[in-house]
Amino acid sequence: MQAPSFGGVKIPSGNGKVIRLSRGASLADFGERIDVNPASLVQVVMTQLGEMVTATQSLPDETLQLLGEELNYTVEVVSPEDEDRELLESFSIEFGEDIGSEEDLKPRAPVVTVMGHVDHGKTRLLDAIRNTNVASGEAGGITQHIGAYQVTTTVDGEERKITFIDTPGHEAFTAMRARGAQATDIAVLVVAADDGVKPQTAEAIDHAKAADVPIVVAVNKIDLPTADPQKVRAQLTEYGLVAEEYGGNVQFVDISAKENLNIDQLLEAIILTADAELDLKANPDMPAQGLAIEAYLDRGRGSMATVLVQRGTLRVGDSIVCGDAYGRVRAMLDENGNRVKEAEPSRPVQVLGLTNVPSAGDSFLVVKDDRVARQIAQQREARERFAQQAKASRRVTLDNWQKTLEEGQREELLLIIKGDMSGSVEALEESLLKIDPGTDEVAIRVIGRGVGAITQNDINLAASSGAVIIGFNVRPEGKNSELAERMGVDIRYYSVIYQAIEEVEAALKGMLKPEYEEVQLGTAEIREIFKVPRVGNVAGAVVRSGVIKRNAKARLIRDGVVVSDNLTVESLRRFKDDVTEVREGFECGIGIGYNDIRVEDIIETFEMREKPRD
Repeated sequence: MQAPSFGGVKIPSGNGKVIRLSRGASLADFGERIDVNPASLVQVVMTQLGEMVTATQSLPDETLQLLGEELNYTVEVVSPEDEDRELLESFSIEFGEDIGSEEDLKPRAPVVTVMGHVDHGKTRLLDAIRNTNVASGEAGGITQHIGAYQVTTTVDGEERKITFIDTPGHEAFTAMRARGAQATDIAVLVVAADDGVKPQTAEAIDHAKAADVPIVVAVNKIDLPTADPQKVRAQLTEYGLVAEEYGGNVQFVDISAKENLNIDQLLEAIILTADAELDLKANPDMPAQGLAIEAYLDRGRGSMATVLVQRGTLRVGDSIVCGDAYGRVRAMLDENGNRVKEAEPSRPVQVLGLTNVPSAGDSFLVVKDDRVARQIAQQREARERFAQQAKASRRVTLDNWQKTLEEGQREELLLIIKGDMSGSVEALEESLLKIDPGTDEVAIRVIGRGVGAITQNDINLAASSGAVIIGFNVRPEGKNSELAERMGVDIRYYSVIYQAIEEVEAALKGMLKPEYEEVQLGTAEIREIFKVPRVGNVAGAVVRSGVIKRNAKARLIRDGVVVSDNLTVESLRRFKDDVTEVREGFECGIGIGYNDIRVEDIIETFEMREKPRD
């Protein structure tokens, strides 16, 4: 069978053969799979699909699939999740489930996420539970990143453990809060007794229900004279949370985190809910698997990742891979900074020894040696890079090629975001990209992000691209602030996310080209025409409305029709004197540099004023 020709390029038909490609694959990857020169595929894409692409450029899913149809191949774009699963299977690793029989499963502590509206007392409640003061070190009293802690309580004479994940209450951290709910067994919903249900309270309920986890309600601030716990119970029935005393199945506990009231009853309610509704077991005798809750870069100790062990036991010396980071566990610290040698299921610990900083929410697993860990991490990193390139690449077609060239008028605010925690960077980026300037004239693009101090590379990138660096709880290292000043790089420092969003929004609106509107100044009716040597015709007129100003823009109107536009009041006189303006009711001589003027014509003057943007 003769190979079909595409614009003179002959490529064998695929005859419906299925080929699997990673998200963000290039024509070079496609060509390798079907044994065809990528240059031929570039020609096919240009002639058949009308797109300008290079052989090594990451392509969107639909382009790969359309090309497959042209060549009679069925292209399956493998999702990152499936690719990760296949990658782990190639190393004979089972991820996401306990290995072993039912007898190998042992009870584990419940993992609890504290949720609720900002300023309803989530951090104060955790303070009361673990007797530390997180709030005093937080800017504006806002919890800026996730922490995880394990506490011990006594229920029916038996010592029981509970793990708490503290998710920030700020609305910009929706993604992190949702991720916290997915990592958890039980959600504790904190509602202030004097304030009731608020927007973030409802949002927290939605996250908990989406994650299909039981909810325990902590009605806080009952020590206040305006507290009304019964009103809170009534409000929450509208959201499907009915208290046990009202015939429902949700435990409500009235507490005061400030006065340390009923904290033990809350812990007991959590244990009882876990026992009644959940069968929490895990196999501690397998290689550890779990989730990165938070990560940041410590100048002295390197990458510090807070991980939650979900199954297996994590030990010092284990080879670990977490997202695209890998390494050997050099040391583990508990929530009090004490070294621990091993962490069983439901135990949160800080891990030292990773090569770089993973993202909040990345899964981690223990593998047999460093070589395997490095291979998995490198393949994940490459896959993520290709996916990002495909997402960021602008599709240029022959149809819109000219339009794309003309789009130089479109402004972009380029940002580089550096923060102290990966979760903070992620949340800040998500919030900034949601800013709506109300027009297509301008846009935000994040060209770099990372955890840790602002480095020389960040400054060089900002200088070459004209980007602004956003530093969230971080500063330039060494003499980099002087370098930034020398290179004219704008670095903005923030410790509260609200300020960053407001200032970037203001900057974005400042980039818009000014909009002008016409404002009428005045009109004058021509009564007489004077011929002036070397000047031409000058109108003797009376000002009918407003004011006539010298050098103002003007137009000539005859019988209600504009005869000439884009004129200027070149001369303005009262009797023999030059004047700058003449007001309503006065006579004057007006020269507008236009000779075809007649008696009863109207001279209308106006100016263009910049419109303030909303």
